[in-house]
Amino acid sequence: MSSGGIEDDIPQSERKTVTDFCYLLDKSKQLFNGLRDLPQYGQKQWQSYFGRTFDVYTKLWKFQQQHRQVLDNRYGLKRWQIGEIASKIGQLYYHYYLRTSETSYLNEALSFYSAIRQRSYYSQVSKEDRPELVVKKLRYYARFIVVCLLLNKMDLVKDLVKELSDEIEDYTHRFNTEDQVEWNLVLQEVAAFIEADPVMVLNDDNTIAIISNRLAEGGGPLLEQGMIVGQLILADALIIGNCNNQVKFSELTVDMFRMLQALEREPMNLASQMNKPGLQEPAEKPAKRENPHKYLLYKPTFSQLFTFLAASFKELPANSVLLIYLSATGVFPTGPYDFGGVLTNSNRDIINGDALHKRGQSHKEMHCLHPGDLYPFTRKPMFVIVDSSNSVAYKNFTNLFGQPLVCLLSPTVYPKALQDQSQRGSLFTLFLNNPLMAFLFVSGLSSMRKGLWDKCQEYLRKIIRDITQLITHSRSIDQAFLQFFGDEFLRLLLTRFIFCSATMRLHKNFRETRNYPETYPQLPRDETVENQILQKQILELASVLDVRHIFLENTIEEY
Repeated sequence: MSSGGIEDDIPQSERKTVTDFCYLLDKSKQLFNGLRDLPQYGQKQWQSYFGRTFDVYTKLWKFQQQHRQVLDNRYGLKRWQIGEIASKIGQLYYHYYLRTSETSYLNEALSFYSAIRQRSYYSQVSKEDRPELVVKKLRYYARFIVVCLLLNKMDLVKDLVKELSDEIEDYTHRFNTEDQVEWNLVLQEVAAFIEADPVMVLNDDNTIAIISNRLAEGGGPLLEQGMIVGQLILADALIIGNCNNQVKFSELTVDMFRMLQALEREPMNLASQMNKPGLQEPAEKPAKRENPHKYLLYKPTFSQLFTFLAASFKELPANSVLLIYLSATGVFPTGPYDFGGVLTNSNRDIINGDALHKRGQSHKEMHCLHPGDLYPFTRKPMFVIVDSSNSVAYKNFTNLFGQPLVCLLSPTVYPKALQDQSQRGSLFTLFLNNPLMAFLFVSGLSSMRKGLWDKCQEYLRKIIRDITQLITHSRSIDQAFLQFFGDEFLRLLLTRFIFCSATMRLHKNFRETRNYPETYPQLPRDETVENQILQKQILELASVLDVRHIFLENTIEEY
């Protein structure tokens, strides 16, 4: 019999089972498709709709489990259809993670995606002469890879990429479709994305060191007892990416990918297990610390960016901070009263900073975000990170409303030896995400003994702890820094920034550019990035790694 048909001689109870299943299936598809119409910004409108969608999928998943035999015999339920339901549930959890920034839902998505693979739900798709079914399978693999990348499961990612490659090869061999080039591009993008991260090979057993870049419980630098800092909480973050030619996958550039992890805590398992998926209601989210909510904006137009900014600003709770991270090509000044800014969107990807600079005053970039564009939103506490060839434009920020405001600014030029790495992500953002790997990268190291690796991790933790004290003990630091220092994420970013800046100031290669990270308002350099105790610690770390020769001999040299 054909799938979905109901014969006249079917018993009434089985007929009802098939009818109920068809109703749940149609309802689930209707609700799932409706998710596309929900606005991406704003935190209130979508929750009830997601709740209804989860409810229907919970019923559908349990229903097909309880009535599998009847559905197999009377409905002709195929394994790929079960896989499609499981895949939609995985997508729901992934999108719930994007909406809430609760990393635990990534584990739930992983649970369902893993079950599809372990139970070979899509294995029979290749036997059917339907290219659209194969595309469903390919999309499932692409989504599975994104979740595994976000959970740092690199061994599994490599296995999935190999399987996806085989599936694409089979697909393009069997069907002469127009999307062959697109799928091969997906493979190239994910391969480049994996290659982008620097790795550390542990010589003991030739394995690659895995380090999480998320905040572990109690993993951030702790404040001394009785230390007075602000009580602001990081609530919202806009993560914006538009760097020319930078590696990206699924509308996530390497820089965006690194920054979003720097603003998350380690995920916790909710209820499901890898081999036994079951829906965990989002309403049952465990009572625990929140991650800041994030908007991930890949090449947003100015109007899109402004819409998200306004929505985030509107819903920002009292005593909370809005973080704006800009990883984008620089737009340079075109006149005496113009500082330029960063380009958030351009359909002409071949344009580079030099070309923009040469255009002159006759043409202004519509999608350039100038410092002044953010002024209206500084009515509430704001923390800005600019990773760009024109980051210095944001040195000219003006705090009009007296609210806490800090800008962390990347170098605008890197040493020649490091410039060809820009496609693999910015060194500045790597320091904010994974300071030890960044330090090892500028030191030219890619392998070491495991004992030395562990020693370096502990040494860096001590340096970060000491930087915390440098900031809180400073007598001349701007109060804005201390206002943000009570939040774990912002404290970690500030301490990593100072480690980054101090390292670059001591590194011989950076002497050729004399271009270092800066801040608005300015940090007291002698008490932070040029503090002699901090310099001594960084040089000791270099000595431990036997790379002391690539750093300056005289730590109190004039800058």
